[in-house]
Amino acid sequence: MATEQTTTEGFSYTLERTLEAPAAAVWSAWTEAESYVQWSYAAPGSVELDVRPGGTWKATMVTPDGGQFPLTGSYSEVVENRRLVIGMDVPRKDEPALMTVELAEQGAHRTRIVVAQTCDTADERDGAEQGTTMLLDSLTAFLKAAN
Repeated sequence: MATEQTTTEGFSYTLERTLEAPAAAVWSAWTEAESYVQWSYAAPGSVELDVRPGGTWKATMVTPDGGQFPLTGSYSEVVENRRLVIGMDVPRKDEPALMTVELAEQGAHRTRIVVAQTCDTADERDGAEQGTTMLLDSLTAFLKAAN
C-alpha cells in the first residue's frame, strides 16, 4: 500500500511515497530511457538520458490534451540506487531548476522515494508539485504493473 506525505514550505515542496518495488527497479525507471518513457508522459523516441554527473537529458512531454513541450537539463549528482539531483533548463533563467530524488530501500521489495524541489514563486511551486504528483502516481502504477 502506498503512503504519501506532502510538505510545502516557502516556495519548496517535498513529496514522500512508499513504492512496492526494490530500489534498483525504481532507479531503473528514472534512469533508463526505455523505462522512463513508459511512465513519465514523454513522447516515444524523445527521451535521452546520460545519467552521470554533468550528463544531459532531454524529453518531449505530452500534456493530457495532446500538447507537446520539450524539456532539457543535466544531472548534478548521481548516486546509483540512492540519489539523483536533476537540473531542468528554464527559459530566461541562468540557473537550472533542481529536483532531488532520494531512494531508501525498506526491505527487499519496498522503497521510500522523496522528491523535493525549490521554485522561485508560489505559482511555480504549485505547478511543479502538481506535475511531480502526477509523475509519482504514474510511476507507482508502472512499478505495480511490472511486478
